[in-house]
Amino acid sequence: MPAKRLQIPTPDGQADAFAAFPDHGERHPGVLMYADGFGIRPALTEMARELAGHGYYVLVPNLFYRHGPAPVIELPEHIGEEVRPAVFARLMPLIEAHTTERVLRDADAYLRFLTARPEVSTGPVAVTGYCIGGLLAMRTAAARPGQVAAVAGFHGPVGADGPDSLAKITAQVHLGHAESDLTPEALGELNQALDAAGVDHTSEIYPGTAHGFTMADTDAFHPAALQRHWDRLLPLLGRTLTNG
Repeated sequence: MPAKRLQIPTPDGQADAFAAFPDHGERHPGVLMYADGFGIRPALTEMARELAGHGYYVLVPNLFYRHGPAPVIELPEHIGEEVRPAVFARLMPLIEAHTTERVLRDADAYLRFLTARPEVSTGPVAVTGYCIGGLLAMRTAAARPGQVAAVAGFHGPVGADGPDSLAKITAQVHLGHAESDLTPEALGELNQALDAAGVDHTSEIYPGTAHGFTMADTDAFHPAALQRHWDRLLPLLGRTLTNG
């Protein structure tokens, strides 16, 4: 599976990124993948490779490129509960500095770069995200409704921007929530807001999961839930992206 390290021009500098794509020559639909707060690392690049193996060009930007290339902070091979507080203490200032204005400015640059790649086919793209990346995926879909045909967010604060933002989304949406992140009552409220906004969506709590369940290098990792994530994500992309 071909993979590249790339530099994406943005209004604020160069964002380093990882891209994975099929090794046969024709063009493939583009997917912008937003990492979780821990950023680009082997667990994330492996997921990008897995998705690319199903026929997609997958671009994973370093969200915190303004603070340095990925990994922006040193990470252990396994991010267990004993080290998680110290890691997040270093990450939170970066997350807090990543304002909505920055997110949308970067999203424009990422999508412009993605759609200009010679390996990417014409037509709409998809955006997927994990943890904070799920919120970024939703913001990107709301900001670029004519371009983003599918959006998926997993264990992320996807409803944080409220109903006005949801109403701008024209993409088909799947949201996979951690059981530890969302009560059934909160899920009902979110789904009512999605319905009221006219969003074509599926949104569900993945049973028995904790925040971060897709990430194989954390204590939250849940193999069955990761498979459920693929079982939801791949049909969504197949329905919405040309040649997916």
